[in-house]
Amino acid sequence: MTALKADPKPVLFFDSGIGGLTVLREARVLMPERSFIYVADDAAFPYGNWEEEPLKRRIVDLFVTLLAKYDPEAVIIACSTAFTLAGADLRATFPDMRFIGTVPAIKPAAERTRSGHISVLATPGTVKRAYTRDLIQSFAGQCHVNLVGSQNLARLAEDYIRGDVKPDAEFLHEIAPCFVSEDGAQTDIIVLACTHYPFLANVFRRLAPWPVDWLDPAEAIARQARRLVPLIDGRSTQPDFAVFTSGDPGFATRRLMQGFGLSMDQSVSSPHNQGDFFL
Repeated sequence: MTALKADPKPVLFFDSGIGGLTVLREARVLMPERSFIYVADDAAFPYGNWEEEPLKRRIVDLFVTLLAKYDPEAVIIACSTAFTLAGADLRATFPDMRFIGTVPAIKPAAERTRSGHISVLATPGTVKRAYTRDLIQSFAGQCHVNLVGSQNLARLAEDYIRGDVKPDAEFLHEIAPCFVSEDGAQTDIIVLACTHYPFLANVFRRLAPWPVDWLDPAEAIARQARRLVPLIDGRSTQPDFAVFTSGDPGFATRRLMQGFGLSMDQSVSSPHNQGDFFL
């Protein structure tokens, strides 16, 4: 009698909200044999409102439970803020786990720019992180790099994808500082350094004062995950599902998850205190 093969382990996605869905879309194409678990720490959203140390502790503590509960093959941190803040601590705390991070796509932007003027549109946390400054120093030393930290775009993107579209003026206010024209040269590449932002790419293109290349990191993150996640025979029979730490993401979000082929795991809830959670 032939023994049944065990299902491949799932790949776990982690984000503060629904921005990581842009990466999940690409990862499914490259890793069709895997199932996926999407974890949104919406009880703590937006991460930009947190002080660094409490947020770092929260993320690491949350992964103690997530890894024990779901035993994934690998973890994709689909959030620049989370990875640039807690990535090193996660790898040190869980040395046997593969963590694929999200960092601002500064290197490819520096390779592609013709004008030498790049803007990095990110959350305030990512903008102020030493990790981001190190990327600029290492890969874009010959470029003029304009860091733009938006306090509101992640929230606007979450509203937008759920169908709650705000006036153009709100979006334009957030992206206007990205467009720099000096000494006859203009910004020609804008790095979307938050996985929420690609949801708004068509809005950005429509409102931009001149054409630029909006650099979406999703495909590059998925390619890196494919390189690190073993390719195996067979295909998972397990459904993809989503976990929200609030325990109550609301009807619009549930419908969105269904549209992405994700069922809802009801076993996660979080009290109103964003510093605590239960799984």
